[in-house]
Amino acid sequence: MGTIYLIRHGQASFGSHRYDCLSALGEQQARVLGEALRQRGLRPDRVLAGGMQRHHQTAAHCLAAMALPPSVQEDRRWDEFDHEAIVAALQPRYRDPAALQADLAQAENPRRAFQALFQQALQRWMSGTHDGDYAESWPAFRARVEQALLSLRESLSRSQTALVFSSGGPISAVVRQQLMLGDAATLRLNAVLANAALTKLIYSERDLYLSTVNEHSHFEAAPALLTYR
Repeated sequence: MGTIYLIRHGQASFGSHRYDCLSALGEQQARVLGEALRQRGLRPDRVLAGGMQRHHQTAAHCLAAMALPPSVQEDRRWDEFDHEAIVAALQPRYRDPAALQADLAQAENPRRAFQALFQQALQRWMSGTHDGDYAESWPAFRARVEQALLSLRESLSRSQTALVFSSGGPISAVVRQQLMLGDAATLRLNAVLANAALTKLIYSERDLYLSTVNEHSHFEAAPALLTYR
């Protein structure tokens, strides 16, 4: 049996104009994950990442902690959905990021306020009744991720191990496919995927199986490192 680990990126820089970069905490999360994987003796045959900075930065810090070279193959099919476009489709004035930041600044808890807005925007995107409002619909996004996973599995030899540095959306889509979840359950899962957490798949010549979801035991000794956004 071979193994594919899907790794959510470390914490990004919420509230910053450089959101796609890891925060200092996100960098630390990636290093702690890498150390945990090194202690397991994990030696990947393939390392992939989506095309976003937070994917590549998470990979770099994780691989450094594993004492491995920063050799990463980019596959943009593992990119996250466009959360800014999805939010703007719900509230057109948020096409201007400054308008969103100004509204969030007025909230008692900006992170919680954004999460509530984001969940509402995702529900609209996933509903299937407004697909024409989006450059990439929810079905198209799922198909992209499913093709990325299929291509990876077909490229791996028997008993190989791959690491994929990606985001919560693609990982949720994979779990949805494996467990045949509905959209509501997928949305709930996406909300609780931890930064720098592992989702493990095992594969044979004929099939692919979900083994673990959202594993983050490497943060148990330092609970302050556990974040979801």
